[in-house]
Amino acid sequence: MEQVKIGKVYRHFKGNYYFVENVALDSETKERVVIYKPLYECQDSKIWVRREAMFLGEIDQSRKDNITGQRYRFELVEELEKDFTK
Repeated sequence: MEQVKIGKVYRHFKGNYYFVENVALDSETKERVVIYKPLYECQDSKIWVRREAMFLGEIDQSRKDNITGQRYRFELVEELEKDFTK
């Protein structure tokens, strides 16, 4: 499985962008977790954490909320061609 790149921007399949702060280990399971923050104004939280396997996991491309048509929940942004947040 691919590993998350620290210090990079990822796009969620719903269109928003996030900055990966770091990767940590769950103290109980030793599973890798991604620590990331939204790159937009967010009322819920300023920092998020998600299991790396889920962060990089495949999603159903036919989901109605998959506005980007992505194959994975989060995808590394190499070059911003289209801003899906507009």
